[in-house]
Amino acid sequence: MTKPQARAGTDIATPGRTKDIIRKHGFTFKKSLGQNFLVDQNILDKIVEAADLGPSRGALEIGPGIGALTERLAREAGRVAALEIDPRLLPILRDVLADYNNVNIVHADVLKTDLHRLWQEQFSGCERVSVVANLPYYVTTPIIMKLLEERLPLDAIVVMVQKEVAERMAASPGGKEYGTLSIAVQYYCEPELVCSVPSGAFIPAPNVDSAVIRLKRRPEPAVRVSDEASFFRVVHASFAQRRKTLSNNLAALAGKDRKAELAGLLESCGIKPERRGETLSLEEYARLTEALVGAGMLA
Repeated sequence: MTKPQARAGTDIATPGRTKDIIRKHGFTFKKSLGQNFLVDQNILDKIVEAADLGPSRGALEIGPGIGALTERLAREAGRVAALEIDPRLLPILRDVLADYNNVNIVHADVLKTDLHRLWQEQFSGCERVSVVANLPYYVTTPIIMKLLEERLPLDAIVVMVQKEVAERMAASPGGKEYGTLSIAVQYYCEPELVCSVPSGAFIPAPNVDSAVIRLKRRPEPAVRVSDEASFFRVVHASFAQRRKTLSNNLAALAGKDRKAELAGLLESCGIKPERRGETLSLEEYARLTEALVGAGMLA
């Protein structure tokens, strides 16, 4: 695979070029699709650098918009597949990316797409594949979880998301940002905040700031558990009501008539019953899950 050469002066990610493309095609933004187009070259540089692409590697983009990031991915990766849900953007993308023969625009909703099949169709022969995208804020978490839970052969996920969501993904135990999303992401990946992105970097400007985060896929989950479904069931139950103690939240799983037994089990795991879910590490959740399963408290 060889990378196409960039042509001087053609970058999409500038305010002037973006406005020209929008005018030329008579495009109007749909708030329901979370459409905000990036017009900051420096941010694109950081995204592409974090993705660590190359001629033998592939990139899956979700929500390419008018192709600002797609264009840069096409210059760096051997193969690019871009999933776009809005049919109005397809002719625009084909127009602005006409010079790149290593890009395939796919009209699809990522949440309804068979991603394993897409991998086979789009990235055959690629050494490694990463997801690189500016994700629509309203579906960020479902998309991230689909990418992780389907255990795709991906190297990393480098995405721009709402800053608050990025901070939750990377949060450590003990803080208010730490929760079920933190644990789910960190179970599968090593998160790294790449940079913050002000709202002025987009047309139109969103109402919130954004951040780029890199999720490096772990070769194996962060902790070993005998049953992942039970692990995440315990995690979700522990955060059911954040102000409640672990003992009170987990009583819904174990049964209120076994509350004293549950308190003893928590103590045997080295976990004080009065602690809250946000204070436990992944290792503690794994240990607790195994103990609850062993005691028959997750029926």
